[in-house]
Amino acid sequence: MPVHELAQLTWEEVRALDREKTVAILPVGAIEAHGPHLPLDTDVVIATAMARAGAKRLGARDKVVLILPALAYTAAGFGAAFHGTLSISGVTVTALIVDLARSLSEQGFQVLAIANAHLDPEHLTALNDAVKLARADRLLPVVFPDLTRKPWTLRLGDEFKRGACHAGQFETSIVLSENPEAVREQVRHGLAPNPRSLSDAIGAGKRTFEEAGGPRAYFGDPAAATAGEGARLIDALGAILEEAVLAAL
Repeated sequence: MPVHELAQLTWEEVRALDREKTVAILPVGAIEAHGPHLPLDTDVVIATAMARAGAKRLGARDKVVLILPALAYTAAGFGAAFHGTLSISGVTVTALIVDLARSLSEQGFQVLAIANAHLDPEHLTALNDAVKLARADRLLPVVFPDLTRKPWTLRLGDEFKRGACHAGQFETSIVLSENPEAVREQVRHGLAPNPRSLSDAIGAGKRTFEEAGGPRAYFGDPAAATAGEGARLIDALGAILEEAVLAAL
């Protein structure tokens, strides 16, 4: 079945979609510092790649898929001290997701899936709260596979499981696969590994990249990234999104 980009359709083409077979996917990212080698929209690039990979899989299962324009602004407090990071409140993010769910519900769509790889704790709380509020308001199901939770977190490689994965090998590999010209290669190859676990730091109450041991806003080993690994990770992210949607349906 087809995969559509909502923004490229006309209103009459949207009206003609089979609502009972249509899954809406919202890529969610952030404008946030990702080391000295990756662009600020890295999380948006990853979320969009996840959305498209999941959409392709769902299309092969007789679902019509509607990919919504990406949400690029969210809570990004950990990177707020770095130039270019734009952070909004988690409450705003929750309200926006719920309002989108309400609008899609009113148009008769069956499910809204969130493709997300931005792991700021306030942001994750905002998305999980949106899922709960949409359910309480009896809107269409909002599906959000939280990559920090099992079983998803176990399927994205060793660096991701260790939690040293912000702008490291995991994220850099995906950007190398999706948008290689955006990676500052000369800078990347000169970066030493930063093995500090951002997830452990969050668990210990740290609130910024600097406090967590990332003075240049990266964790992990960006120099070890490859486009081939990025392609494999995108496929894994797509499979996670597919499985979460099918479970909800």
